[in-house]
Amino acid sequence: MNPRFERTATLMEDRFGLFIHWGLYAIPARGEWVRSQERISNEQYQTYFEEFNPSLYDPRSWAKAAKAAGQKYVVITTKHHDGFCLFDSKLTDYKAVNTPADRDLIREFVDAFREEGIAIGFYYSLIDWYHADYPAYNDRIHPMRGAESFKDTTGKDFNRYLDYMHGQVKELLTNYGKIDIMWFDFSYDDMTGEVWRATELIEMIRSLQPDIVIDNRLGGNIMAAEPEVYAGDFYSPEQIIPPRGIVNELGEPVPWEACITLNGNWGYHAADSAYKSPRQVVRALVECVSKNGNLLLNVGPDARGDIPKESLYILSAVGEWLRRNGESIYGCGIAELDKPEWGRYTQKGNKLYAHVFDRGIGPIYFQGLKGRIKRARLLADGSELKVETPWMAEQYSDTGSGAFIHLAGGDLPDELDTVIELELYSSETGELGGEKA
Repeated sequence: MNPRFERTATLMEDRFGLFIHWGLYAIPARGEWVRSQERISNEQYQTYFEEFNPSLYDPRSWAKAAKAAGQKYVVITTKHHDGFCLFDSKLTDYKAVNTPADRDLIREFVDAFREEGIAIGFYYSLIDWYHADYPAYNDRIHPMRGAESFKDTTGKDFNRYLDYMHGQVKELLTNYGKIDIMWFDFSYDDMTGEVWRATELIEMIRSLQPDIVIDNRLGGNIMAAEPEVYAGDFYSPEQIIPPRGIVNELGEPVPWEACITLNGNWGYHAADSAYKSPRQVVRALVECVSKNGNLLLNVGPDARGDIPKESLYILSAVGEWLRRNGESIYGCGIAELDKPEWGRYTQKGNKLYAHVFDRGIGPIYFQGLKGRIKRARLLADGSELKVETPWMAEQYSDTGSGAFIHLAGGDLPDELDTVIELELYSSETGELGGEKA
């Protein structure tokens, strides 16, 4: 088996993860890019460092919320673009230990999520707006872009920054036990690939954590037939779900994970109330799985360390749906059937899961499954469903290969997503036939 698929096997079974963006930017509460957008200098931003004291920070409550939401893994921002570290790095003083928080917040986090059996992922920004050796004046996203005081680069050494960055990654992968995911962010313009000494970085990571799964944002072409060593183990589309999943240039599937915010920002934004509904989240998760992908859903805790109540409500509602319908998500993937007009399919072995989003009028039609369904049930409560052909359907030639299931009542049993589990008779090929959904 391809080493990439061996490394990603568990991650791609888990299907649903929690992303957490948290840092000093929670205090101004205008999103994680506030420094760049408002061109805030290190000196101006220092006040947030001096104030940072998340007195309500309780990673055990975060972990319990993630567990109840049905999330199997977590990724947290150990250092975002502003350069502030939530972990106790020996390579900088710009860390939570030196704020009023006065402790290693990542240590507590890792312990709490491990207690709940949730796999651990570390986000680490390749970019650093605080470090003196990181390019500023000509960089299009740096807060000090175009500032005359940063025009003179005398004494600056980008390789010194790279030594620092590599050193911090080594700390993260040495000091906290087994880490499951390394999530880098991000390459752009000419700042990509070997600019980061990417091959050297990957070799160091693999020497420390051979089984760790790494995203694709160091650069390179993960879609290539023979991708670079630093091209990553999985593709990471942001704020979008690919129309038909991800394949490489040979047409082979590439592991992927869509990272999506619950509102419009990654970091805490006090004025952003545009939250997605539980229904949107459930259906996004189903869409990802139906295309062989994962969903990494983000929350942005506030300055005191609380996850917003709106986020917790959504996580709880999604978790309740997964409690009854998780068999149609975990370990499932693309089905060998066309996408149906009423929703989507996911599949695991001979279990085909029909995610019914739109009831329409009359019985639900399952194209290509006539004589193939051994047993049908409503997954949420296990109730039996009968597979029958209405007498009028026999009059239409285009329904001859299909099966019908009637749901009682006027509305769908679950407005988020009604799931019908279809246990199929095995065919000679072991496949259903037809195009991928």
